[in-house]
Amino acid sequence: MRFALGIEYDGGPFHGWQRSSAEVPSVQGALESALSKVANAPISVTCSGRTDAGVHARCQVVHFDSEVARDTRAWLLGATTHLPREIAVAWCRLVHPEFNARFSAVRRAYRYTLLNRQTRPGFMAQYLAWELHSLDAQAMHIAAQSLVGEHDFSSFRSSQCEAPHANRLLTSIAVQRRGDLIHIDVEGNAFLHHMVRNIVGALIEVGKGRQHVSWIGELLAMRDRTQGGVTAAACGLVFIGPRYPEKWNLPEEVTTREIAVSNSNPV
Repeated sequence: MRFALGIEYDGGPFHGWQRSSAEVPSVQGALESALSKVANAPISVTCSGRTDAGVHARCQVVHFDSEVARDTRAWLLGATTHLPREIAVAWCRLVHPEFNARFSAVRRAYRYTLLNRQTRPGFMAQYLAWELHSLDAQAMHIAAQSLVGEHDFSSFRSSQCEAPHANRLLTSIAVQRRGDLIHIDVEGNAFLHHMVRNIVGALIEVGKGRQHVSWIGELLAMRDRTQGGVTAAACGLVFIGPRYPEKWNLPEEVTTREIAVSNSNPV
């Protein structure tokens, strides 16, 4: 049987999603260990999109296969019991054998949150990036619109990115201020390594007035990462989750009723 799980986690204590070794804490390693205890057999999972060290997730989706007789409630409660406090299973669904958490997803969404004031955060500090210089959120939003569409995002990928190409479809990006908080919401078919954090780093340069709103489009056209801004801190980034077509009968928070877009070569 194939099951899908919705996972939420605080990425602070982990070296990213992907398991590398038993000595390096990862979200994947912790989850597979917990599920294996419930199954009393080895379990491996496939995720909708890997997150970097320090990045959080509101709803990471994974799937796994198991031949042992366990219902969804047993997987849900049993796995959460064996997980560290920073990770929890929010839901569990029995799914069609053809469902794939990675390749069935048509879009993925992220939110980056900046605290924009003179003093650093105290409350919720692990989920906020801090910028003391005043930022023009409207200018950042206008500049960001040049990224919408299908482009070569080489200017916003890290040197460690293993994707075979940099072409991605960004379906929307919005920058909004709420008091001292600035939210940057990004949605697309798939993302490159550090892509969102590099976009945020470039938008901060516009927000500070160091670059004109047209610079983001110019940077995109350069296809040269060395011309961009700094990579924004990981702590401000949350993977909101993937989106799947209705046919998979998943919870509403990860279901889209819109026309599916291409999701070739997701990472």
